Amino acid sequence: MVIDPAQVHRFAIGDGYAVYRGPAGDSAFHRHAAFQIAVAERGEITMIDPAGTVHHGKALLVLPMMRHRMLAAEHLRTCYIEPQSAPADRLRALAERADPAGRGGSGIVAVPELEGFRAEDIAGAGPSGELDPRLVTALNLLRDGAVTLPELPVLVGLSPQRLRTLAREQVGMPLARWRIWAQLRRATEALGAGEPLATAAITAGFADQAHFTRRMREMMGLTPAMVLAALTDQSRRAT
Repeated sequence: MVIDPAQVHRFAIGDGYAVYRGPAGDSAFHRHAAFQIAVAERGEITMIDPAGTVHHGKALLVLPMMRHRMLAAEHLRTCYIEPQSAPADRLRALAERADPAGRGGSGIVAVPELEGFRAEDIAGAGPSGELDPRLVTALNLLRDGAVTLPELPVLVGLSPQRLRTLAREQVGMPLARWRIWAQLRRATEALGAGEPLATAAITAGFADQAHFTRRMREMMGLTPAMVLAALTDQSRRAT
């Protein structure tokens, strides 16, 4: 695969996804609230699941809320796809084909068919056609910071218990976990708008910069400093 030197370091957020391109350090175990497609632009990616099984591949798919650790990768292209988006429907189908019996597995799947994915392939794809539309609305409202958790059930026409059940059944996580993901999204958007790390953290609702850093490492395997470096690099290359 030919690497575009102008895009070696990149971070971008779109409707239902975020894309990071650049180096990644040896991460601790973490789990995303989104699907992750990770592609090695040189060699292979190596991930380890909680059982200690090592997974190698040019392209690996990690399901939401599946704990894993990724070893250092110098040339990484990764995309986080939110579960309420239409591209997530395709990823659910890929995971189902890899584990048709539904035994759960490790949540890490080799996906050679996704080696050439691009952000342009998923931009503007719209909402999921598989999830309950009321849950999709709830996730989007939380993502955009428009409402608080207690306000959600009434706004989407569900009881609090039914909404919690839908979240667990259809996206495999509590809404409180999704709210943290939403905060990370808003913080990285603030970084992209030029806010300093500490200000972006407070803007998104984190207690401070250290809290922002800890949550991003726990949920994305990245740090705000890595994202900021990618944003700075792409801005410099664009001028």
